[in-house]
Amino acid sequence: MDKYIAYVGTYTHGSSVGIHIFDMDIEKGRISERKVVPINNPSDVALSSSGKYLYSIADEGVEAFEIKEDGDLRPINTTSIEGMRGCHLSTDSSDRFLFVSGYHDGKVTVMELLENGGVGKILDGIFHKGLGSVAERNFRPHISCATLTPDEKYLCVVDLGVDHVNLYRLNKMTGKLSLVDILRCELESAPRHILFSRDGKYAYLLCELKNYVTVYKYNGSGRVPVFEKIQTISTIDSDDLSGCAAAAMKFTNDGEHLLCSNAGDDSICAFRINKNGGTLSRRFVLPVGGEYPKDIDIFPDDKHLISLNHETNNITLFSVDYNKNTLIMNGPPINIETPNSIVIKKL
Repeated sequence: MDKYIAYVGTYTHGSSVGIHIFDMDIEKGRISERKVVPINNPSDVALSSSGKYLYSIADEGVEAFEIKEDGDLRPINTTSIEGMRGCHLSTDSSDRFLFVSGYHDGKVTVMELLENGGVGKILDGIFHKGLGSVAERNFRPHISCATLTPDEKYLCVVDLGVDHVNLYRLNKMTGKLSLVDILRCELESAPRHILFSRDGKYAYLLCELKNYVTVYKYNGSGRVPVFEKIQTISTIDSDDLSGCAAAAMKFTNDGEHLLCSNAGDDSICAFRINKNGGTLSRRFVLPVGGEYPKDIDIFPDDKHLISLNHETNNITLFSVDYNKNTLIMNGPPINIETPNSIVIKKL
């Protein structure tokens, strides 16, 4: 059986000291901690497209690691992003660029990636401007996600502070960004994450404060990208959104389902994806057994699920059955302080 490993990023204000490495038992649907790699506040972690390197947010900027054959991490370098600490990382398919999202300062930064997997110089940096509609929180830009379109022509920069997704053309020679359009979302919706379907035809935008997913049909063949809205669907069962915030969004490995987590409601919502039209149908909304499921992920067999519960300092694991619409806790919670992000890698 193939072996897999999970990397969990945390905040290190308390007892946690960095990135936790977990060995995965796919058959049993459990994980066991192997070690912790020290790093300051690795709040988000991302794999290179090659799978050879791991990148992490750090107080100092961005840190790069080589992934050893056994899954252990060897530090390569740390590079400043010349801004406040980032919150989200992504790369392009050829591992030439690293995109860093800045929640605190509203800055998107394009970093050069080196041949040895290290992070090089800053190629571009853009501060968003504008005012949001929720004065007590989203009164200024807060970039929460930056993701390339499937054709890699454009960088979608999600700004939950001003309810926009800024669409930048990426110059693949220089790494420079140029604004070509803005996808304007509902006021006070707070768009948080965007994902694209495997065939590249559909985009799924998770909105934190309205607790819904907006589905778009994507077409990048023209001079500017086209996002045609075709559906909006809630991630919770209740109409009462008070104290509830959508947090994480992941596809199952077979591409048939989309999963979202809800803080406050402390639940996971499962959608079935319509293969013909890309629209979603909600299957279930069930509790995660912890508070503030900041991130989630799915085991490679699609039969088990992981929830990182930020406020209760634990990880809960579940067996999931999409035919019966059930989510059953699989063993006791795993204690870990302020878990915040997770990626899974095949060894």
